[in-house]
Amino acid sequence: MMVRSTILVFIVMQSLLMNSEGLQSLSQEQRVRASRLIEEYKYRWSLHAREKQKIPEGDWVYWLIKAGRGFGKTRTGAETVRVWKDYYPIINIVGATAADVRDIMVEGESGILRVSPPWDTPRYEVSKKKLTYSNGTIIKLFSADEPDRLRGPQCYKAWADELAAWRYEDAWVQLKMGLRLGNNPQCIITTTPRPTKIIKELAKDKTTHLTNGTSYENRDNLADAFFDEIIKMYEGTRLGRQELNAEILEDIEGALWTSAMIERNRVKELPNMKRIVVAVDPAVTSNEDSDETGIIVCGLGEDDKGYVLDDLTGIYTPNQWAMKTIYAYEKWEADKVIAEVNQGGDLVESNIRTVNPSVSYKAIRAYKGKYVRAEPVAALTEQNRTKFHGSFAKLEDELTGWDATMSKQSPNRLDAMVYGFTELMLKKEDTNYWA
Repeated sequence: MMVRSTILVFIVMQSLLMNSEGLQSLSQEQRVRASRLIEEYKYRWSLHAREKQKIPEGDWVYWLIKAGRGFGKTRTGAETVRVWKDYYPIINIVGATAADVRDIMVEGESGILRVSPPWDTPRYEVSKKKLTYSNGTIIKLFSADEPDRLRGPQCYKAWADELAAWRYEDAWVQLKMGLRLGNNPQCIITTTPRPTKIIKELAKDKTTHLTNGTSYENRDNLADAFFDEIIKMYEGTRLGRQELNAEILEDIEGALWTSAMIERNRVKELPNMKRIVVAVDPAVTSNEDSDETGIIVCGLGEDDKGYVLDDLTGIYTPNQWAMKTIYAYEKWEADKVIAEVNQGGDLVESNIRTVNPSVSYKAIRAYKGKYVRAEPVAALTEQNRTKFHGSFAKLEDELTGWDATMSKQSPNRLDAMVYGFTELMLKKEDTNYWA
């Protein structure tokens, strides 16, 4: 029946394309049926998906789609859930953050609601964090930022999006433990790769079906502006090998931090903090081509070790980064904001005090190179004296991918982190490279 319907759709569409009076030649009943078939054709994923986007055959537990930006990872995840929901009553989906689950996996351009036909769109209950289909299937929504919520909930199938960017490894552990209903529990993982322990192990797992894909494979379905922008940003760069070609990058010679250093200093629990600072490396401009404003929260524990607590870095207007800074200052009950003023001078402090006049503030003016400033802090990590509370994907990419002799982009996250740990952990005589 499906094949016959598909053939009829093509005949009708061809007739309409070749003859402007084609639709008028049909009876009312035929018009209704043709319109319905054309509508069904639009939503029949098996007719539009590329081979790499179709559910693989075989005995696998994990389907790891390791692909570049714009490959169609999210669409593949959403459409796979749509197929599964006809046969399995409970499916768990997990994104890096609650906002990612809502804005990308559910409501996004390629999310579940957008790819579902009008006659088969699930009921979205935001407060209950679930989608419910008319056949009773429930899609439960989880954020990897809240791993404890994944303790207990079981499922037949699961979708994990951007696993390489999940902050807490325990979220993945708990999702796997809950994947235990039925005779064939499976999970689709859609992610741009990073050299994390989880991704490396998953790629080598015998129960994993690995799909590699690049941004270029979906060129025909991408807007010219989007494609041109990501190509402009990444092509020909080391990071482009990860973001476009989906390569798992290894450490580069010349980088002060290595993946191994970071992994062995990753922690789940935090001690009480003696001090907390919000370190800021302000960008000069705020257009789409601007550098990011680095905003990193660093703490000094009662164990005298340093901890990366949060990363709020982004491209902001001056007012936006000031608000983000004060938000972090108040959220973490920090005792000081540390800001580099080489570019903005007194305007940096003025900008911050506009949002919170009483903030405790310290300006620093760097007069030695980034590499010289970063070396003592990298040594602290090498000595296992600085820790990472969870995973900070973009910060870690900067730390392990920045080579002062090769890199063109300014490492704003790295700089901010260096400022924070210098304030908390290094003596003044060890830091004679700024005022």
